[in-house]
Amino acid sequence: MRRVINFVAFMLVLGAGFVAVTQPENLPFRVPWQTQTPAPPADPAPTPDAPQSGSTVPGSTVPGSTVQTDPLGEITDAAIDALVVRQPISIQTLRARGYPGSKLSVVRNLNPGSNYSRQVVSYQSDDLKIFALLTVPNGTAPKGGWPTIVFNHGYIPPDKYRTTERYVAYQDAFARAGYVTLKSDYRGHGDSEGTARGGYNDPGYTVDVLNAAASLKADPRVDRARMGLWGHSMGGQLSLRAMLVDPDLKAASLWAGVMASYDILTTDWNPPSGEQKPTLDKLNRRYLRALSPNAYLQELDGRPLQLHQGTADRDVPYSFQKDFANDLRAAGQSFTAYRYPGDNHNLSGNLRLVLDRSVAFFKDNL
Repeated sequence: MRRVINFVAFMLVLGAGFVAVTQPENLPFRVPWQTQTPAPPADPAPTPDAPQSGSTVPGSTVPGSTVQTDPLGEITDAAIDALVVRQPISIQTLRARGYPGSKLSVVRNLNPGSNYSRQVVSYQSDDLKIFALLTVPNGTAPKGGWPTIVFNHGYIPPDKYRTTERYVAYQDAFARAGYVTLKSDYRGHGDSEGTARGGYNDPGYTVDVLNAAASLKADPRVDRARMGLWGHSMGGQLSLRAMLVDPDLKAASLWAGVMASYDILTTDWNPPSGEQKPTLDKLNRRYLRALSPNAYLQELDGRPLQLHQGTADRDVPYSFQKDFANDLRAAGQSFTAYRYPGDNHNLSGNLRLVLDRSVAFFKDNL
């Protein structure tokens, strides 16, 4: 038994070391206009009874360069919402899509865990073959099926990603506790088809997560009424977005998540070294806040979240957890947030404690 305990402890440390912590995506987010003030219209001003057609936004990158303004010439919230809904990454656009998933097809069997099987499987997402690591508890499933966790990893360079080499200890902790888990290799990662375009400016990874959830729902071993999400770093952002799209996802444990609103990510995340911190004018800040998943937090409808982050995280500022917590409070949503003084992006100094808290959270909420 002591050898088993020592091996598990070794794997925990080893698994933590495998987690990549860099984030190369291009930020700040591009906004659909430039910041200069539009020139006055050349046409005569309309009479009070004439309809207002709106203002032309210079430098617009959104199809159609005329947006609705109020009588004072200010761009309205409705106009911003109309621009947001055109973005493929927006919650509205993601909700308008279908996520059929597919049967989980076994690619190969792996060495089993202590009380669960391990398999590389595949499923369909946007007509792409996506690979994933599936764990299923041994024995007879409870009535209705096993509780299940959709497991969303953080950023790892796609050409370096391997299905069985990342987050091993993390996934093992939930598998041993009696959960089905599925960790997707997002498109362009490992052997998965498609192109890796990142998790913040492109919807692809979120679509893969939602199709993973749909594929699990169709599996007879899974209790679709007891499904949650675990996400680390970028995977935290993907988990939140998936939860806002799919109400069947009941709870999420998010570690060092990139969870601040998009306007804060634009100005406060990895600003160029030696350069002045980027700034946003009021109009662009309004747009990015409206585009962010955080604008829809009230639609969690009380589904619980658990947050974990170390104060010495050099990759995702600890302030992001505080900003996200403030947004949750403003939206009237329940959450529990843990602060780990001096710990890093992978929470290596408190890994056993954080895993135990996460497992207990799912036992209470799934």
